[in-house]
Amino acid sequence: MWFFSSPEIIFGEDALSYLEEVRGARALIVTDPTLHKLGFTERIGAPLRAAGLAVEVFAEVEPEPSLQTVRCGVERMRSFQPDWIVGLGGGSAMDAAKAMWALYERPDLAPEEISPVFALGLHKVKMIAIPTTSGTGSEATWATVLTDVESKRKLALGNRELTPTLAIVDPALSADLPPHITADTGLDVLTHAIEGYSANFHSDFTDPLCLKAAELVFAYLPRAVAHGSSDPQAREKMANAATIAGLGFGNSLVGLAHALGHSFGGIFKVPHGRAVSLFLPYVIEFSARMDVGRYDEIARYLRFTDGENFSASATALIEAIRCLQKEIGQPTSIAELGIAAADLEDQMDLLCANAIGDNSTVAAPRPVEWEELQQLFLCAYAGKPIDF
Repeated sequence: MWFFSSPEIIFGEDALSYLEEVRGARALIVTDPTLHKLGFTERIGAPLRAAGLAVEVFAEVEPEPSLQTVRCGVERMRSFQPDWIVGLGGGSAMDAAKAMWALYERPDLAPEEISPVFALGLHKVKMIAIPTTSGTGSEATWATVLTDVESKRKLALGNRELTPTLAIVDPALSADLPPHITADTGLDVLTHAIEGYSANFHSDFTDPLCLKAAELVFAYLPRAVAHGSSDPQAREKMANAATIAGLGFGNSLVGLAHALGHSFGGIFKVPHGRAVSLFLPYVIEFSARMDVGRYDEIARYLRFTDGENFSASATALIEAIRCLQKEIGQPTSIAELGIAAADLEDQMDLLCANAIGDNSTVAAPRPVEWEELQQLFLCAYAGKPIDF
């Protein structure tokens, strides 16, 4: 038995106007300082106030949100007692809002206990997720990724009850994203789509979503990076792709590229999308050596190959991903990030420990051992083929 969780999704031009139809008493907007200064919170707060809600803002979320920030947000919720929590921003703001929601209603829980294996029993608060990037898909999932700054570890947490009540996907909010953020977040979408399709828990419900999201990324991400707000079609398609991929991988889980990326990004402070997508081709090659991962089906759907040879199809998919990375100015090796080999070696034990303990490994099509993780990190550093 499995489940398919989804928020109600309002998307397309002028989707934000739906906020005037929200009914409630108090809404807490959770966002980051930059978006708050740029006026994004007022764009959300004004229609909520027009709907009759009192609005407060918690604008302290940092990239890769920390446990400490989440706890501060929970204290704000306790004093304000909202019946709506609004996650506004990229994945960091939406993930922080989910964790705050859980810990506000369940003060008996430690953050590490936010798990899909038992019911949280949430009933006081509803959530609106409003993405301002086209990447994480957090608006459509019940996952939340937090950072323990003391242990330099990312925590991949979640529970189906943390699926947002509403997701509002308005492409106007991501229209002015800088090219490098567009690239980072767009490749995050691609990684979600490919890992969601090849995950052990994929299903007939998730497969079409993952394939469509991947198709949209290859077609529209280069345009979104190159032309930005002057190409509204590309912006809209990427906004849709992020949410569609979220629905896909959120119900099938992700795999080893995320485990490696979570570990690497948590230690070296590399943006999430850039980190997970960097490892994606290496993970595909690693899995394809055991003839697992369904990459041949992805390659055929995207018309990168018309053959039946699994290895050749996986290679065609890898080449297409690396061509896309290069086209939009993204690194294809760790060395290109300017990280010294000695620094990677110094952190290797922690990198492997955090990766092997990441929940994403559960759904990976090929199991991985400690020594293989070391080799994957080293190959990704030097840009070497996977031969093990």
